[in-house]
Amino acid sequence: MHILLIAYEFPPSPSPQSLRWAYLARHLAEQGHRISVLTIHLGGEVAGLPWLPSTLEVHRTFAGPIRGSLAALRDRRHRRAREMVTAGDASAPTSTPAHSRQGWKQALSDMLQGAAAKILFPDVRGEWFPWARRRLEALLATDAPDVVITSHEPATTLELGLLAKRRGLPWIADLGDPVLAPYTPARWRRRAWQLERQVAEHADHILVTTQAAEELLQDRHDRKHGISVITQGHAGETPLRRESTSDGYLPGRLELLYTGSFYSFRRPEALLDALREVPLARLNVAAVTLPQSIVDFAREFPEQVRLLGFLPHTDALRLQRSADLLVNIGNADPSQVPGKIYEYLGACRPILHIGGKDDAIGGFLSRLQRGWSCDNRSDSIASHLRGLVADKQAGRFADSLDLSLDAVSEWHWRSLASRVDAVARSVRTA
Repeated sequence: MHILLIAYEFPPSPSPQSLRWAYLARHLAEQGHRISVLTIHLGGEVAGLPWLPSTLEVHRTFAGPIRGSLAALRDRRHRRAREMVTAGDASAPTSTPAHSRQGWKQALSDMLQGAAAKILFPDVRGEWFPWARRRLEALLATDAPDVVITSHEPATTLELGLLAKRRGLPWIADLGDPVLAPYTPARWRRRAWQLERQVAEHADHILVTTQAAEELLQDRHDRKHGISVITQGHAGETPLRRESTSDGYLPGRLELLYTGSFYSFRRPEALLDALREVPLARLNVAAVTLPQSIVDFAREFPEQVRLLGFLPHTDALRLQRSADLLVNIGNADPSQVPGKIYEYLGACRPILHIGGKDDAIGGFLSRLQRGWSCDNRSDSIASHLRGLVADKQAGRFADSLDLSLDAVSEWHWRSLASRVDAVARSVRTA
């Protein structure tokens, strides 16, 4: 089939949704499909993103006045960096991450994007719509696909999907979060609900990442068919030989690794208090922004916290595969399994879930024998860490777990792409 993917978030964006469709597009192409992608020109380059096959046809368009201008600045920085490399300047950066703006430039960018979000739906990314629509209409007129897939967020892609559907094309909406979500600004809630309703009524098939999202759409819009749960996934391959001193890990420590974001409901204070009681445990944190509690703790106990900042995706995967223990801090909603858990599965390392044995993540890990769960209390965490330190010293660490790739093969991106393939075939022949 010729599949057209409409995805605002696509490499070089390092966002989770960009990674999702980088992997799915790669494996759909492996299965013999011709994949075209309509996306924005983000500007610059970001190191460490998933490899994409050369057969992918990527149509990059102007992102709009604000983000298009930022893309031009990234391109200029990237050109200068390449010129420095050519001139033999060892200090030249090798990539230009989308988050690299600092100081007053960052403040100005945030101000402009925040102002635009008040008048553009669903936020500043809505400015892309006129340029995306023109390119989409040209593609449909000259090289019509067999199936259109739209990747939300932003909701702009769903509006484009509706346009393709009106042209008579089968449409799969990869919804992820509902359009009307708890974080939707009050000024856009009515419009978000209306768009979500249109998707429920007109999309040939809807993909969501959680059972809870499927149930919400069923209840909210009475859509009882054509919804599939395609979770986030992992890119795990044959595990590498682990070395106790690799990646800066210390052989005498229980090395914990946390990769991802800290949201207001993901609080690390109990874990930090537990670390005070277990000096042989060290927490490694790979995150762009940090709660002040972690910054303060690292200043007071530098031997027990290592702050790694932003890591390219492939570097984060490598660190996961060589850590002793991968840490997850529970979501506000105990019924949800965040995408980070699925990525952790591919590392073939034990997972410590801090949040409770009876929530969705605790039950998931227990069934897979992939890790352990404990309450988000310092005494519970400290007790668990002390036991794991003792197990590591005795040479029996994780002996009770199944850390094989075969045990988690159904969440490999290749397997998930096969499920998307089946959905695409079904809507094409409907």
